[in-house]
Amino acid sequence: MAEKKKIKVKTFTNELKIFQTMKELAALDEQVNRFIAENGVRKVISISDSTTTDTTGATIGLIRVLAYET
Repeated sequence: MAEKKKIKVKTFTNELKIFQTMKELAALDEQVNRFIAENGVRKVISISDSTTTDTTGATIGLIRVLAYET
């Protein structure tokens, strides 16, 4: 019988501060990479980013969604 694959989704968030964006993106990358390494992720199916904004339209945060197979 064929092995069933488990597909899961994990969401990561990060607040962005002015003049700190590159540092915060690197920290988010590290968080995602650590999750992949520590949780037996066999295959990354998709990873996508979306921004959050305040009432003026300024970007204030980032949401990263990881779809993966275990």
